[in-house]
Formats: sequence, structure tokens, C-alpha cells
Amino acid sequence: MAQFEKEIVQAVLIADNNVWNFKPLSDEGSTALLPLVNVRMLDYALMALNRSGVEEVFVYTSLYRSSIREHIRAGIATDAAWSFKMTVHVIGGEGCRCFGDAMRDLDNKALIRGNFILLGADTVTNADLRPVLEQHKRQAKFDKGTAATLVFKECANNVRTGNEVLIAVDRRNDRLHYHQRLRMHHKENRYQIPLDVFLGNSCVALHHNLLDPQIAIGSPSMLSLFNDNFDFQTRDDFVRGLLINEELLDSRIYVALLPAAQYAHKVNNWPAYQLVSRDIINRWAYPFVPDIGLYKLQQEYVFHKDNIYKSPEAQVSKVALLQNVVIEAGSHVDSGSVIGDSVIGANCRIGKNCRLTNAFLMAGVTVMDNCRLEHCVVGEGAIINEDCDVSAGCVLGAKSVLPAKTTLAKTLITRTPSRRRSEDEVVVEVKSIGPEAYIVSDLTTGDPEDSEGEDLLPQQPLSIPKMGDLLAPLEEISYCSDFSEDDEDASRAVTPLPDDTNIFLGEVIDSLTRGFREKSNPDFLVLEINSSRYAYNMSLKEVNFNVVKAVFGMQSIVEPANDNVLVAINAAFKQLGPVVSNYIKSEDAMMDCLKALEDVYEENHLVRGKISQIVHYLYDKDFVSESAIQAWYEQLDEEEHAHLRQSLAKLVAWLDQSSEEDDDDDEEEDDD
Repeated sequence: MAQFEKEIVQAVLIADNNVWNFKPLSDEGSTALLPLVNVRMLDYALMALNRSGVEEVFVYTSLYRSSIREHIRAGIATDAAWSFKMTVHVIGGEGCRCFGDAMRDLDNKALIRGNFILLGADTVTNADLRPVLEQHKRQAKFDKGTAATLVFKECANNVRTGNEVLIAVDRRNDRLHYHQRLRMHHKENRYQIPLDVFLGNSCVALHHNLLDPQIAIGSPSMLSLFNDNFDFQTRDDFVRGLLINEELLDSRIYVALLPAAQYAHKVNNWPAYQLVSRDIINRWAYPFVPDIGLYKLQQEYVFHKDNIYKSPEAQVSKVALLQNVVIEAGSHVDSGSVIGDSVIGANCRIGKNCRLTNAFLMAGVTVMDNCRLEHCVVGEGAIINEDCDVSAGCVLGAKSVLPAKTTLAKTLITRTPSRRRSEDEVVVEVKSIGPEAYIVSDLTTGDPEDSEGEDLLPQQPLSIPKMGDLLAPLEEISYCSDFSEDDEDASRAVTPLPDDTNIFLGEVIDSLTRGFREKSNPDFLVLEINSSRYAYNMSLKEVNFNVVKAVFGMQSIVEPANDNVLVAINAAFKQLGPVVSNYIKSEDAMMDCLKALEDVYEENHLVRGKISQIVHYLYDKDFVSESAIQAWYEQLDEEEHAHLRQSLAKLVAWLDQSSEEDDDDDEEEDDD
């Protein structure tokens, strides 16, 4: 009778996400336990699974496992809304460093017994996933190679959070044929889609207005695919690998779109945190709204007009509450203060004549009189003294103390001077502004003893994606297949590359980006690049060209902090220099390097403005030689590359003069 046993609905929650994006708060605890409108993000995900009929959940974490396990126990003990009819296990592995490692560990543990729901602990959704699960099961019966069904949600194009995607889908069976993640703060004039997508399929639909909330339905084979392919480090690696090697792996991916009435979003950075907070307050995620008991089965807020949620136990008298405000129990706001578009945690104290706009205060925060807080996050127990001005995406760590009359913008503050940036025990440089307030700066911009590096590429404060005005939309994306001569220059940067070359370049960019972020061994990155080279049959010349182009194509250089591209380049080459040196050895390879830089010059306006300093930097670091620069400069067309030649003229003249002086010295030595 075993065949008639009911299949238990299982789910996997990945808790270790976005550790870098939420610094410094992620240094003090799990991002899964970060409050979002005064409810832990993990609780939103658990409640979503409970609403979808899930019976068993595995919360996978390798960081702060004891804290998450304690939170789950506390939720069960206090009858949290998600604790009914659902069993929650907290599991993990010490050596897990990425999403792929977690999936491989799950496969080795053999805990998943059938189809399962997969999402991150930072996903907020009110969707009922049971219809999607049933759709996946029906598809798996028809196609035994079904590996996963990815869930997407239609969205507006006015705000980018890094979760937006472009996909191509077979309209007959919803099979995925192409997947491209769109960049933040970027406007695409045209999309590059491989021609094979259309030649091999008679009915293809393109979706450019989709949001990826990181929800998927996985087949049992999904976990084994990660175990068989160790280069699958992220979910995007998995999707790309299956699309490229569908026939070899005999696995396919399908797509499901959520109905318009259902909400789903991934909170992967501070802009997304601000956006989802606003959506919850504006009741787009109903029933996940503050005035309905989410974590506790009791009403904690009274809902007033203009989306004001105020706890009966909060003391707010003679205070102007404008709109979209949440104030939790135990908080006290003195007279004369003005609050709008903000979330106030439990037991906060706000003084007189303060102004808070788009401010997010965790529990126990104290704000003294006459302070202005705008577009900022304040960690639990922090203190902001009198007459402070905190704005433009600042994040204050837990229990930090900001001195009186401090003005901050685009800054991260921690309480203690010793901050660890990664598991590699790399210490982050800090600058004190008070006994318990330190500004975190990025110590990746070259050796402190290297004075030449400091002169050319000065250090700058560490930056993360900042919150900002959500009402400022991106420009509307244009689509066109024909263009006039006036558009010719603008279109040069988006001229399609051959398909294999384009895929190879994308894989190298992904490998270098991951290696830069995780400080991977350069030898391992070289092995990855060589593997991709042989897979796509790239010549050595093409590899040289695309490796250099990939370094300059990393997100940290395309969109550098404060537009300081020189600092970003120095940080990248300090970590990835050995990889570049492995390929750029001969004079011919140096010419390939400079030709790649020529392409980057056309595509990146920040590189265009600093091209002379960048070439000089490559020369100082021995990536290119004097003769290679001179030969490259000579072959640049005087009309087509007039601006580039003009930018390089002084540098080339200096090299010529230096070469002549060296020749004179040699002649004098010969005469002697």
C-alpha cells in the first residue's frame, strides 16, 4: 500500500543570503533575522510556506545557526503563526560557502524525498504556491527531464533592485530557452539574444518586465545536478548551465508566472529593503500587513488613515505623523517631531523637534533632540545624540553611539574598531568619529606601503547599494531594430558578439566577479577560465582579449562606488592581477589587452574619462610594456579614434621622452 501514501510537501529555505549587501548589520547577526517592518524576514518566508500547505521545512544555514535555531524554538513556544501544521528543521554545514554548496550538502544528506519548494529566507510573498507545485508535477510526468520550475512575477520597470530578468519562453509549454539578469541602475537600449533561441523554436515569447523573487519548484534531480556539476555555485549558474548543456545533461527548466493579485519580492539589498517595506505598509502584500498578527496571533497595531500603524502601547503625542508610518509598542516620541515613510521598532525613544523621512529604526534606538534622519537604517540599541544629520543611505550598526552635531552621508558606522570583512580574516580599516562610532572603509585599494599606487588610485569609503528616492524612475527602455547614422556611435557598444564568444565572456565575468568577492585562489580561477575556453573552442588571442574585457566588465567597475573607477580598478587588479598576468605575457598578448581596453573605452564613460591614468596604471604594474603602448597608439586611426589618441598623447609623449633619455644614458656608458 506504499504507493497510496500521501506525499509530504517539503520546502528548503536558504538563510545565508546577501551577507555583504547588508553590512554592517550582517556582521552582528543573520540577515534572515533582520527586521522588516518589525517582523523578521525569516518569519515572512515561513508564513508564506505555511500558507502554501508545506508540511516540512529545512532551513539551511552555515552562519549564526544557533541564533536561527533559537528563533525557531521561540516561535514554536509562543505559537507563532507559521508553527501550526508545519515542522521546521534547522540544518547546515560548516564548509558551505555558496548556494551550490548548500544544494550539494542537501543531496548528500538525502532529506528531500520528492518535489520541493525552494526559496530564500529573504523572500516576501503572499502567493499560494500549491498551483505552481501541481503544474510542476504534471510537467514532470510529461517530461522526465524536468529539473525545476522557476517562478517569476510581472513588475513595473521604474525601480531596479538587481532582481529583474529578461527571459525567452516557449509559449506552448512554458519551457525556458534564455535567461539574462538585468543590471541595477542601468538602461538597456537593446537586448542581445542568441539567434538559436528563435531558429530552434517556432513560438517564443520574450518577457522583459519580470521580477525574480528567487522562488522555484525543484525535482529530486535538481540536487543531483548540483552534485554532478561543481561549477554550479549560484542559482544563475545552474540556470545557465542547463540552458547551455540541455542535451548533454538531459534536463530542462520551465517557467511559471504568478497572478497579478499575488505579491513576491526578494529583499537582497537596502534599496529592495526600502521598496518592500513600502509595499508592506501600503498593503500590497496582504495579508502580510502590520495590523494583522503575523508573528504573534494578536493584533499589535491600530490602522489609521494614510497608512499609519500605531501600537496602543506607543506614546505619540503632539507629533506629526505624515504617511506610511509604523510605530511599535513601547516607543516614545516627544512633541514637535515629524515622521513620514518610516518604521520605528519597539522601545525606541525619539526626542523633540526631530524629522524622520524614510528612516528605519530597529528596537531600542534612541534619537536625541533636533536630529534629522533621512534614507537611513539604524541598528538595534544605537544612540544618536543631539543635532545630528544622518542621510543619503547611511547605516548605523547595533549599539553604536553617534556624537552630537555629527553630519553623515553615504557612510557605514560600526560600534567597535575591529570588523572582519570575510572568513579570510581580512581586517577592514575604520576611522573613529567617537568612542563607539567608527566609519568603515574598504581596505582593498592597494598596499599601504605602495606610495605610487596611493598617488594614482586613492582609497575611498566602502559603499553598498544605497537607498534613495523610489519616486525617481529609470528612463523608459527603448526597443528598436533599425537606426539612423546619428545612432551609429551610440550603437557601437552593443554590437552583438558571436554567440560562443558572448557566452564565454559572460562566464569569465561571472567567474572573476565571484573570485573577487570571495577572494578565491587565482589558480582556481585560471582553471575555470581554461575550462570555459576549451568548452567554446576559444583561441588564445580571444582568451587574452576577453579576460581583460571581463575584468573591466565586472559590476564593481561598470558601476563603481561614487563613480571612482580608478579605485575600483586598483581593487580588482590587486586581487585578480595574477589571473591577468597568466594570459598577458608576450608583446602580442599585451596588444590584445590594449585592444580590449579600446572596446571598454567605447562602452564605459567612466573609463573614457580616465583612460590615460588607466593605461599608465597597467604600465606601472607591468601588465603592458612601453613598446606595446606605442605600437597600439600608432595603429589607432586618426579620425575614428581622434578623442582616444588625444587622451593618450601626453602619456605616449612621456614614454617617448623616457625612452630617449634611456638611449642617451646607454650611449654615454658606451663612450666611457
